[in-house]
Amino acid sequence: MKRRDFITGTALGATALALNACHRAEEKTKNGSVNINKGKKVTLKLATSWPAHFPIMGTGVDTFAKRCSELSGGTLEIKVFPKNILVPALQVFDATSAAQIDAFHSGVYYWKGKNPAFSIFGGMPLGLTSEEMITWFKFGGGYDLWREMYGKFNLYPLIGGTTGPQMGGWFKKEINSLADLKGLKMRIPGLGGEVMKKLGVNPVLLPAGEIYTSLERGTIDATEWVGPALDSMMGFAKAAHYYYTGWHEPGSILELTFNKARWEKLSNQHKAIITAASEEMTGNMLQEFRYKNAKALQELPKTVQIKTFPKEMMEAAKTALKEVLDDESAKSDDFKRVLKSYKAFVKLNKPWDDISTKNFLEIRG
Repeated sequence: MKRRDFITGTALGATALALNACHRAEEKTKNGSVNINKGKKVTLKLATSWPAHFPIMGTGVDTFAKRCSELSGGTLEIKVFPKNILVPALQVFDATSAAQIDAFHSGVYYWKGKNPAFSIFGGMPLGLTSEEMITWFKFGGGYDLWREMYGKFNLYPLIGGTTGPQMGGWFKKEINSLADLKGLKMRIPGLGGEVMKKLGVNPVLLPAGEIYTSLERGTIDATEWVGPALDSMMGFAKAAHYYYTGWHEPGSILELTFNKARWEKLSNQHKAIITAASEEMTGNMLQEFRYKNAKALQELPKTVQIKTFPKEMMEAAKTALKEVLDDESAKSDDFKRVLKSYKAFVKLNKPWDDISTKNFLEIRG
């Protein structure tokens, strides 16, 4: 199955420790910038879009910060601030861009308004899984495009985790046909929200801490979030109707993004440690989501009805997705460029995935 580790903790530790042992003196890089002396302590402020110590996503960042300190011998301290302490949850992008803070951890899909192409970096409805997305970033050109476009906002992004496959969401009323979607107010971001909009849904963008209250008060009629582990913790089971699969987010990417000017002033050693620790966090987060979702699925209340979306809805979603992609490509050259790269990787990857993973899962049953 799609659950291979992207890099092991052992290899990461060895790499970071080796980096920690060399180049301790202050030196100039090839582009003339000055590396920070390895013996000098560097402190970075990182804000998240999650509540303090939020399970998996928030605690993943906490562990990342701890690992950076350990691997740097204490010379790199990353102070993590949960949402609304330094800046509101959905203002971390702007705050980091303006150098009010050094970095942030959030979901890429939140920034569609900045550039529609950013939605693709967060994941595509009916598209690539987490493993496939990371492969596209690292080997298919995704990272180059992402960093080029974020660079215009004085930002330098890293993959900061991924959720793996998600669920389709919680609905107060049963969805038996495409007509049942008409007029629903649903918390759903990114391209998935654009697709649902074409199906008659009114998409709403809300940060994690506001979703349950909005659902309880009737401000929204439905919400997607992640999977059984976090959904149960958020109290969504009261909505009763739980749908699968998360076609809108088959492999959502979270981001660990730095102010670009601040990043470039870091020593090569600290950059390497942050990069290694971010990859470790990504692997750990994916594996933790898989384990805890599997466990939480067995523990859902008996009142929760787990259902599949109507076939006509999914067929309509495929048609709507094509329309959304065509519309966005016509309006944005950046979107068109990123989509071209994404599709090129899909074309390369699909034949191999069909005869390997897909075929194996069908045989395994």
